[in-house]
Amino acid sequence: MRKNLLFVTYQDEDSEAGFGYAIDLATMMKKGLSVLLLNKKGLWQKFDNLMTAITFAEAGEHEIAREILSEDGSEKKGFRERIASFTERCSKSNVDVSIHTAETDVVSAVKDLLTQKMGIDMVLLSPSVTNNGHVSSKELNRLVKTASRPVVTMARNVYAT
Repeated sequence: MRKNLLFVTYQDEDSEAGFGYAIDLATMMKKGLSVLLLNKKGLWQKFDNLMTAITFAEAGEHEIAREILSEDGSEKKGFRERIASFTERCSKSNVDVSIHTAETDVVSAVKDLLTQKMGIDMVLLSPSVTNNGHVSSKELNRLVKTASRPVVTMARNVYAT
């Protein structure tokens, strides 16, 4: 069984950040790449949007209700395009790829995936996950302890002007 690297990013943000590095690392190490796309929006916000759309529909504001519901549709289209982009870039680099999604926090999602997929050697956290305080140092320490694999954090390059 071929070992993989796990690249963790958010699906609704700059998910491409760090992906090139993950592909290069997988190529150099002759490993496959598993991509975990986290949905920050979560089920509660989707439920909230649905309830808001229902409220507008009941009040006779059908156009506003459609707009609210169509936002979810456009997000799904963007999500499918992102997956296609990831798959295409990996195939160009001859890297096997598998895509996984989760709607929980970073630590729980990574822990769950690592218990399901035993062939993962290393966890790479994209800049979109580690920047802007998305993952606190406490959560990162918890992830390092529970992952039982190396956890690599990436940072964005800062250019002087």
